[in-house]
Amino acid sequence: MNDAAAAPGSGRERARQGADLDSAPTFWELVCRRAARTPNRRVLIEAAADPADDRTLTFAQLRDRSERVAAGLWGMGVRPGTVVAWQLPTRIETVLLSTALARIGAVQTPLIPFYRDKEVGFALRESKAEFFASPGVWRDFDHTAMAGRLGARGIFEAYDSLPDGDPRILPPPPSEGTSVRWIYWTSGTTSDPKGVLHTDRSLIAGGSCLAHALHLSPDDVGSMAFPFAHIAGPDYTVMLLLYGFPAVMFEKFAMPDALDGYRRHGVTVAGGSTAFYTMFLNEQRKDPDQKLIPSLRLLAGGGAPKPPEIYHAVVREMGCQLTHGYGMTEVPMITMGAPDDTAENLATTEGKPPAAMSIRITDAEGKELPAHTDGEVRLKGEAVCQGYLDAAQTSEVFDADGYLITGDLGHVTSSGHLVLTGRAKDVIIRKGENISAKEIEDLLHQHASVGDAAVIGLPDEIRGERVCAVIEQRAGSPELTLAELTAYLRGEGLSVHKLPEQLEVVDALPRNETLRKVLKYKLREQFS
Repeated sequence: MNDAAAAPGSGRERARQGADLDSAPTFWELVCRRAARTPNRRVLIEAAADPADDRTLTFAQLRDRSERVAAGLWGMGVRPGTVVAWQLPTRIETVLLSTALARIGAVQTPLIPFYRDKEVGFALRESKAEFFASPGVWRDFDHTAMAGRLGARGIFEAYDSLPDGDPRILPPPPSEGTSVRWIYWTSGTTSDPKGVLHTDRSLIAGGSCLAHALHLSPDDVGSMAFPFAHIAGPDYTVMLLLYGFPAVMFEKFAMPDALDGYRRHGVTVAGGSTAFYTMFLNEQRKDPDQKLIPSLRLLAGGGAPKPPEIYHAVVREMGCQLTHGYGMTEVPMITMGAPDDTAENLATTEGKPPAAMSIRITDAEGKELPAHTDGEVRLKGEAVCQGYLDAAQTSEVFDADGYLITGDLGHVTSSGHLVLTGRAKDVIIRKGENISAKEIEDLLHQHASVGDAAVIGLPDEIRGERVCAVIEQRAGSPELTLAELTAYLRGEGLSVHKLPEQLEVVDALPRNETLRKVLKYKLREQFS
């Protein structure tokens, strides 16, 4: 089938590219359909420090090599339903292993490579993994030794070599995509992680909604700057399979070193999260007159709040569009901004949900609220997970109507766009008044001396909680004082009772290693 039969960016072409693939019952069927359609097109480009060491993989190679890996795993004893944990960096081999497990119908539980004994040990115990794929010694840490001391079973290294076998020994692949075959892990920043149960269909639903919202085409070149073990890994892979375009993957992402890979391979779509947007902006500002990545047309991401000023700065300074969305481990794609939406919506909302996602805004008791009224965000749709490994946790997070209770706060506009206003646990209660940390953070990001900011509530004997602003200052800017900061916020119209009563300036806000989210619990621990 000729992928160039219609204009690549048109709605008709986008629909034609993805419509029949969306209906694939399993992840493996999606791989096979794309390999049959465009066997020789690239799907993965692994960017190395030395361009001579770059590696590529075509869609046909993804299918064929994954089957050989699946046969090798079968020879080791991996069967449908076998739980296989893997803790691997963003490499071609990692994608091959994951796809091979999907071919068998095993249950795979990806682990972020930066996790250590506590998180990995917990995941191995809870999932009862029978095999563990390790990168060996990676970034000066011995993952195989860690797996051994944790008592992991079936340890094998899968960094640059994978099990191999004759695909003729394999039984037919899974025919349905509604069984749980993926266990992802929440970040566990405030408690033990939760094992999130996904099916092939829920991951295909999330990835297809994301792809269609972004208006992608076969001519695009994407990028994976995040750990492939994150829920964004299959999300992004589904996009590649639906539209037949490649992604540049970075085993180690750091600025400015990664820029050569983006430029060399003509990346058109980049991003990750708000922290990534800021990193790109910081690099652009070093040479404002030269476009940072000449081929780039779109920054896209999610996973963390996006201050409106970040949107305007990207469009103004980088000369490309920015679309931001809302997702979580439990629901990889909830809403997404569309490139042809208005600037106002792209700057101030998280975009619209797809037709298959139902969003309900409720009060604390679950009563549905009208448009433009803040409340708790609840979700129902095919991309929503099946629950958690712990059945008790599952019963707590779904309401009587089957909606997932996210813990996020927000409202839906009359146009159907979602506006997030914070987390339920991120609301500061000062003298009985609810204060949104996000409202203050959005204003702080507009200050010329603020590079990044987080607002937290700290225990206070008189007020209950006091408002504390923690900021990173922009390089070369004069040191901010609390008086200057509150004067600025008052000038921006912030109510007096919401003004910060404490200011802390840090070299860098603490962040996790996946989408670089700010870890507010660490700030509360540090400054309480």
